[in-house]
Amino acid sequence: MRVVMFGYQTWGHRTLQALLDSEHDVVTVVTHPRSDHAYEKIWSDSVADLAEKHGVPVIIRNRPDDELFELLREASPDIIVANNWRTWIPPRIYNLPRHGTLNIHDSLLPAYAGFSPLIWALINGEPEVGVTAHMMDEELDAGDIVVQRAVAVGPTDTATDLFHRTVDLIAPVTVEALGLIASGQTEFTPQDRSKASFFHKRAEEDIRIDWNWPAEDLERLVRAQSAPYPAAFTFHRGQRLEVVSAVVSEGRYGGTPGRIFYREGDGVVIVAGADARTGRNRGLAITRIRTADGHELPATEYFTSMGGYLTGRP
Repeated sequence: MRVVMFGYQTWGHRTLQALLDSEHDVVTVVTHPRSDHAYEKIWSDSVADLAEKHGVPVIIRNRPDDELFELLREASPDIIVANNWRTWIPPRIYNLPRHGTLNIHDSLLPAYAGFSPLIWALINGEPEVGVTAHMMDEELDAGDIVVQRAVAVGPTDTATDLFHRTVDLIAPVTVEALGLIASGQTEFTPQDRSKASFFHKRAEEDIRIDWNWPAEDLERLVRAQSAPYPAAFTFHRGQRLEVVSAVVSEGRYGGTPGRIFYREGDGVVIVAGADARTGRNRGLAITRIRTADGHELPATEYFTSMGGYLTGRP
């Protein structure tokens, strides 16, 4: 099939590479310009560079416009394949090819449509994550599922671990889905919209630690914000403090959320949970921190005495 590919960053790069390695003919690539957004500079393999290396025409756009529509019509694709395209694709474009548009999304749809699905899924304690190939329709990430593959989430996995596992699913999921479509299959699995959820992009506010959260949730937040993502942060004595690693405490600690309370093993326990006053909660045992000047050290060396509070604001 003649394929036009819409994509960006490493997700788009892996999709394009899969298409170039397949039996299909990539006739045009559409990608976004480089971005200074913190999250868009992570996993930023260039789709444009890969396309140009293989002699595939490249169109750079922030969002579709009339000129792009005409260029795509001239390219006469049998199908569009999209992955990590960051703006709305209108019906006149996604319906242009005779087979429509196949979107590749890194979640187990219908859950975690939208942005940063791996990070949100890890924060929420999901047992598995994955990649879904679905047909595009008028609602974002809501079309019929063609192929879906999952991987388990382990108890110490970080978002970086899950990225590497799911990005390796992109090629087989894409190629299998295209094979089904090329064979003439047109009936796929409708999404159960009663199970749908839709998430926004990650931002600074989303990595600020709220000590009213249970320690189990905070521990997953720290793992979800693993390098190269910006680390979850709090404030100590008015200074920003990044939490590089942490575990849920073995003991249960009562008091006020955010209290720097007790040394346990290699960590310093912070009281956590909105109902911490009951004494039924585990705490978050911080093991490594990074100071505002970028110095990283064990929490037991940073917190030289117990007492005081970690706060959400200076």
